[in-house]
Amino acid sequence: MFMVSINAEKCEGCGECIACPVSLLEMVDGKAEVTGDAAECMGCETCVEVCQTGAAIVQEV
Repeated sequence: MFMVSINAEKCEGCGECIACPVSLLEMVDGKAEVTGDAAECMGCETCVEVCQTGAAIVQEV
């Protein structure tokens, strides 16, 4: 099982990570935010790969 999170302090609001294949991420007030059930993360790390600032985090739990 995987969990996704966004470090709001590192997020620059580029929006690249919202390409999440299970639509867990959305832009809220200019920053990426987990708006879906973080536990539904597939662990594909698409968000991590496109995030230039390291704000997107996927952890195995």
